[in-house]
Amino acid sequence: MLYLNDSAQKTTKTISQSFIDFFDRFIDQLPGIGIGLLIIILGILVASWIGRFSQRKISARTKDPLMSRFLGKAIKYTFIMIAIMLALKAAGLGGIAAGILTAAGASAVVLGFAFKDIGENFIAGIILAFSRPYDVDDTVEIGENFGKVKSLEFRYTKLKTFDGKDVYIPNSDVLTEPVINFTEDGFFRWDFIIGIAYEDNIEKAKETVLQALKKEPAVIEDEEHENFVIEDELATSTVNLKVFFWVDTKDFRRMALITKGNVVRNVKEALEDAGFYMPADIQEIKLYGAEKDIPVRISKMIDEKDDHDE
Repeated sequence: MLYLNDSAQKTTKTISQSFIDFFDRFIDQLPGIGIGLLIIILGILVASWIGRFSQRKISARTKDPLMSRFLGKAIKYTFIMIAIMLALKAAGLGGIAAGILTAAGASAVVLGFAFKDIGENFIAGIILAFSRPYDVDDTVEIGENFGKVKSLEFRYTKLKTFDGKDVYIPNSDVLTEPVINFTEDGFFRWDFIIGIAYEDNIEKAKETVLQALKKEPAVIEDEEHENFVIEDELATSTVNLKVFFWVDTKDFRRMALITKGNVVRNVKEALEDAGFYMPADIQEIKLYGAEKDIPVRISKMIDEKDDHDE
């Protein structure tokens, strides 16, 4: 029984001594830990300042807000990681810093498979930062998404649709999906169809339409962007003319749509003023079978009309 008491006392003394040694080492490392925390705080502040400074300089040089913002964030986070490594070494935890780097290298393959999509989007974001088919406020169509580009982040591209939705498209999809840019050069060609009567003069109608296009100030016409009218179809009751005209797309989906509406109205009114007839679509109904199969008897309608006249 005495032997057990001595063993318990030795165990208690060992545990107490371990706590004392740990506390002494902790006290000895407090200055280093304080310096480490100071390095992290200063590192975050300096990294944020360097990131903003780099973003302004890159934006001023390249005139590219998307790339400058992306690179500014990348520079900021790089300096923060460097500050954390320096803080660990200053705190006497250099072994932990080395272990983090070693573990990061050893787990790169595992994380690569586990976070495959995240890695793809991040790499795609880097590629898009330097080479991409759009800029901020460009109107684009990416897959089924249609709207204005608002930002390029590490993992996604943000679009603002014209009905107010915020769409976040993974950067890997931006690289693999077809991207249609409606505002890269600032021009877009609208078209619509208008029908005139078969007895109307087609050439004169085309001239009237072109004159109506010239009266709309928002319609663009120059050597590269020519407006024209063609015969599109011989329909049931009309000769259909297809009108092609160019508009400015810097304010796409608003002014472009307003301009199209103005052009359609102006063309209609110009054709009416010039004496052209735009008949409605005529539907021909044929009834097959004997007269007894027809539900309405004309003779009865005539008799009723005669009785009414009397």
